[in-house]
Amino acid sequence: MGGESKESRAEDFMDEQAYEVAVLRVEQALNTLDASLRSLNGRIRSISRIEADVAQLEKDRAALAQELGRVTGKTKKLDKAAADVSRRLVTAMEEVNSVLEQESEA
Repeated sequence: MGGESKESRAEDFMDEQAYEVAVLRVEQALNTLDASLRSLNGRIRSISRIEADVAQLEKDRAALAQELGRVTGKTKKLDKAAADVSRRLVTAMEEVNSVLEQESEA
């Protein structure tokens, strides 16, 4: 009968089963690792997109801050000019009133 005892064949069978169980466990671990890597890769891509969006927002913010500074300076100049025009109008109206009073007195 092939020279192997029942005990030896039983051990071989148990070793083969243990090997198959180990192979299944390794395959499951590899599948889990693969799924984890795909998930991590997706998160890394998401983070990269977020970083790109943040960089663009910072660039836009800097451009808006520069534009705001320019517009604020222009607004100050316009306010100063408007105050000067208002002052000149008041002076001109006072002079016109003065002339009209002088003419009505004469």
